[in-house]
Amino acid sequence: MQGLRGRPIRKGLAILLAVIGFTRPLGATPFIPERDADILERLPTMLGGGSGELRQLRDQLARAPTDAARAVAVAGRYIELGQGQSDPRYYGYAQAALAPWWGLSDPPAEVLFLRAAIRQSRHEFDPALQDLSRLLEKDPRDPRAWLMQAVIFIVRADYQAARQACEALARLRRAFLAFSCMGSVASLVGQARGGYDLLQLAEAQSQNATLGERVRLETLLGKTAERLGDWGRAEGHFQEAQRLSPHDAYLLGAYADFLLDQGRAAEVVALLREETRVDGLLLRLTLAEREIGAPGKDAHIEDLRARFAASRQRGDNLHQGDEARFLLHLLDQPKAALTLAQANWAVQREPRDARILLEAALASAQPEAARPALEMLERTKLEDTALRRLANELQAKR
Repeated sequence: MQGLRGRPIRKGLAILLAVIGFTRPLGATPFIPERDADILERLPTMLGGGSGELRQLRDQLARAPTDAARAVAVAGRYIELGQGQSDPRYYGYAQAALAPWWGLSDPPAEVLFLRAAIRQSRHEFDPALQDLSRLLEKDPRDPRAWLMQAVIFIVRADYQAARQACEALARLRRAFLAFSCMGSVASLVGQARGGYDLLQLAEAQSQNATLGERVRLETLLGKTAERLGDWGRAEGHFQEAQRLSPHDAYLLGAYADFLLDQGRAAEVVALLREETRVDGLLLRLTLAEREIGAPGKDAHIEDLRARFAASRQRGDNLHQGDEARFLLHLLDQPKAALTLAQANWAVQREPRDARILLEAALASAQPEAARPALEMLERTKLEDTALRRLANELQAKR
């Protein structure tokens, strides 16, 4: 839908409103962050100023640990690192910076937002939503809070609630965020083609977007095109995102999954051989090595085994979906994989979570265990060629 890019933004908003059924007339202006500390959920950015700046901020905070402005600056930088590098340790550092206010029921607004971001990153979704509700009571026009709400609801497959948060962004005339938000929702509720068009409209409004936002958007476009079976267009978006940010962990995971499904394991090895610090990327590298019989596979399997064990010892359950994939595809333990996939599904319900649950249920010959994911597919009319294939296989065995 290249032709949509040249249409006036009011026409684009008309398309958005038609999809969401929201009929109040709106104008639109591109979203420009109003504060340096604005952080949008899962839109990783480069750490401005490098480690020297962070060290300086940390030293200043050590001398004045109750200085809220400095604590917010340090915590914000750590959250950026955690998002960009998919490393949960940085969220612990961010929480430590906010320690004087962490237990307060009504901390300053910036602390409240960062606390919500940390809780969201740990999948503590209910406390995060409570913080965001308090934040919106203070300032109903805070786009960051509406966007983070939408992200949490999307992860939970609560698409009606997510759509309402997207509508709030439209009412605030945040065109880039509204198109991105509603495009994401539409792509998951049987309107993948319309969702793709909305994401392209967001792309047309991305002049003032951060690098991380643009990478996120290109990745979402790639994943949406992939679910539609448009492989060429999907790869074009993944490659553009990689051009913008070659080491973004979210992008690399999505692109690697695409290549694995295309039977292009050797390309995954080339893509990820230097990206082994992130557990999810090491998992995908090892899956690719298994496919081509690469000599490093066994060592990487043992490394992953140790990493997942260490996560459990820390009480970290953020990677249950990845560990289920590890157990199923690399250790050939379908029943153990199913147990983890079910635990993972209880927390988050994105397409990749549905996929490992369906795969594990199929491999362990327990089709009834996949019922929650199958019901979600039926309810949402999600368009995804891989999930539909698995669903058909499971339905045939029930």
